[in-house]
Amino acid sequence: MVSNSLLDQLLTDIERPGRYLGGEIHARGKSFEEADVRFALAFPDVYEVGMSHLGIQLLYHGLNDMEGVLADRVYTPWPDFEQRLRETRTSLFAIESRRPLKDFDFLGFSLQYELSYTNVLTMLDLAGIPLHSRDRDASSPFVIAGGPCAYNPEPVAAFFDLIILGEGEEVLAELTQAYRDWKASRGTRREFLQGVRHIKGVYVPSFFSPHYDASGRLEGVDPLYGDYTHVKKRVLSDLDAQSPLPERPLVPLVEIVHDRLGLEIARGCTRGCRFCQAGFVYRPVRERRPDVLVQKARRAVMETGFEEVSLLSLSTGDYCQLGWLLHTVMRDMERRRVALSFPSMRVGTLSQELMECIRRVRKTGFTVAPEAGSGRLRSVINKNIEEEDLYQTVRDAYGLGWKGIKLYFMMGLPTETLEDLEEIVRLSLRVWQLGKPYRAAVHVAVSTFVPKPMTPFQWTGQIGREEMDRRLEFLKERLKRPGIRMKWHSPDLSVMEAALARGDRRLAKVVESAWRKGARFDAWDEHFQRRAWDEAFAECGLSADVEAQRHYGASDPLPWDHLSAGVLKSYLWAEWQKALNGTRTGDCRWESCSGCGACDGIHVAPRLHDAPPPPVDSMAPPPRGAGEGLFTYTLHYAKKGRARFFGQLETNRIMERAVRRSGLPVAFTQGYHPHAKISFREALPVGMESEAEEADIQLEEAVAEPEIAKRLNKVLPEGFHVLGVRRAQDGARKPSAIRVTYRLSGLTEELVEAMITRSAACGDRVVRKKTKRGCLEARCSDVLLALRRLEATSVAMELAEGPTARFRPQNVLEALVPERVLACKACRLCKVSVAPLEE
Repeated sequence: MVSNSLLDQLLTDIERPGRYLGGEIHARGKSFEEADVRFALAFPDVYEVGMSHLGIQLLYHGLNDMEGVLADRVYTPWPDFEQRLRETRTSLFAIESRRPLKDFDFLGFSLQYELSYTNVLTMLDLAGIPLHSRDRDASSPFVIAGGPCAYNPEPVAAFFDLIILGEGEEVLAELTQAYRDWKASRGTRREFLQGVRHIKGVYVPSFFSPHYDASGRLEGVDPLYGDYTHVKKRVLSDLDAQSPLPERPLVPLVEIVHDRLGLEIARGCTRGCRFCQAGFVYRPVRERRPDVLVQKARRAVMETGFEEVSLLSLSTGDYCQLGWLLHTVMRDMERRRVALSFPSMRVGTLSQELMECIRRVRKTGFTVAPEAGSGRLRSVINKNIEEEDLYQTVRDAYGLGWKGIKLYFMMGLPTETLEDLEEIVRLSLRVWQLGKPYRAAVHVAVSTFVPKPMTPFQWTGQIGREEMDRRLEFLKERLKRPGIRMKWHSPDLSVMEAALARGDRRLAKVVESAWRKGARFDAWDEHFQRRAWDEAFAECGLSADVEAQRHYGASDPLPWDHLSAGVLKSYLWAEWQKALNGTRTGDCRWESCSGCGACDGIHVAPRLHDAPPPPVDSMAPPPRGAGEGLFTYTLHYAKKGRARFFGQLETNRIMERAVRRSGLPVAFTQGYHPHAKISFREALPVGMESEAEEADIQLEEAVAEPEIAKRLNKVLPEGFHVLGVRRAQDGARKPSAIRVTYRLSGLTEELVEAMITRSAACGDRVVRKKTKRGCLEARCSDVLLALRRLEATSVAMELAEGPTARFRPQNVLEALVPERVLACKACRLCKVSVAPLEE
């Protein structure tokens, strides 16, 4: 287990140390020793990305709700922290228990995108777990995986003991019981895998063996067991019963990519966009009950303090009772100044009434995804939207006050021509023209089509890299307009994604070789190393471009043929032929069954017909107007322990959400982006503790000072504590200069003696501080008011601070003992008090 002192050492001078602290609001923190089955849920990307993923949260809470089961989490360390772990020979650990990953029974990876594969190897290697499943023994956890990439995991199959296809909530419960039975029987690892292969949705890669022809082309994948020839995904029929939404979701203490409350309203989509893997592998459609969603949203907002709720599904606008749900939830959220957003609304489902409802609290981003510029190509991909509907949606958005529209397109789609690219330009310019009277900006995002397994386009290849560059230049040249900004996905990343998406087991050597050459965070443009990947492919006698551009025929075996997402292969082939003919397929939720095979039409009800009764209204009072009286209080609080590793912006967010959770009648700013009225004093540097922080908060009602402190301390995370509250005095004059006292501990006796001795005659020494404008200098005697010994290894330092000249203890130490700068950096700093400086 990583001790507090080791954690301090690991996090010093690390970028965003809050990523590795854990301690999120509502983290379960179950006893490691008392659990008999332990899961480490691993997301192979940085914390901010992994914590944004709702699926991990559902599994995390579901597992921890089981008796005797513990679920912890781990994310890929950023390169600086990876280096720190290697330098200190510290095993990668889970963030709550701080236990090494090799101490867990299961290490489960969420494979959301192919360009995270090298991060999986980084995490296994840092954990001291053999990369290949064949090399693991009784001392290793079972390494498992799930997620969209599980539908063709062949390029990384060698690294996993088992893979879960489909929804894992019930599979993990059955795995847990199987593990307990196996442990009691004292069986071998292979015997455990032999047992769990009978669980529906479990794929054991070592029980299948691919074979190739003389040229290296795949001929098929042979099963080792006659009763285990095909693996079909697991599907939940009732989301509310089998995968309940947590009422107390995790709340991160650092900003994440999607820093909001995600409320899953449905799974699956039958729109049938032929490029979209999610639209086929997540079928059939299942909706959560709207009355349950309202209750969950209301409770979760109160428990988390989030400022925004996002209604999540592959096509939110298709939710059958969206109007009722939206108005009901919005009534609650508006009173709490919580915004509502829809990440996946489609043109044709977004009415002006819904848009008006969204903007009532905060106008979140507005994205429209035509995907293709021409109607012909939209018929090929089965994107059934009308151009005039798109323009009307944009007009409505501009009229309701949105100042920016984002258009999302793909290029390189099957059968695409130069005329189709011209249509992207024409459509974008039309949206730009519509926004001119409103001085609105248009953001055009273009990505390259990547063929994915288990879609109608799985048989076709990607366009070549040079062709990608040519088409991008075509678009960039024609979209050069003031007010239009174009962004595009890197062709190098698109090629690599396509190569890995449809590859077979030969690519495992490529992934491992690229990783050993330094490949990390390949989905991040600034980290992708094309040279490492090109060399890795060449060493294995393969080419990323060849793999990406590979076409398959109707009779060709596919690397994933032994796996099934439930949709018939014959159906996908028929859709591919209809695409080539430009023939449309209707949505079976509203038209006749298309015969995809994903459901039997009996056990899953994709539409909810009965509107529930109106829910009991919230007791939250309506917000006050700007002109009504407010009550201002000053909070005196401490920030200590691991909380010192949070920056000032993170501290601001932590405090604001605590205020929201506390139920205090906080006042909010006006306008489209309301925030709680809290103002903070001078920012505290990352790594410094404090017992003397202050913030002003405005309330709509008078509340007793002890009650304010009590409510906040009940909901603040570890390390934050309100020490006192006082009513702010109107017109109180702030001192122009202050005396700040710091406590420096963890020094050596020799260093303390040197500091005390030199401080007595420091007048000629110069204190320097780097600023954005250069270097700030002052005489040491003007800055250092006093330095006294507290104990053998700690001192108290009093500094003078003016309105423009603020120096830190480190600046003074560099002046007093410049030869001991490194030793000084290791000391613990705490701001103890702040007082007016007598003139």
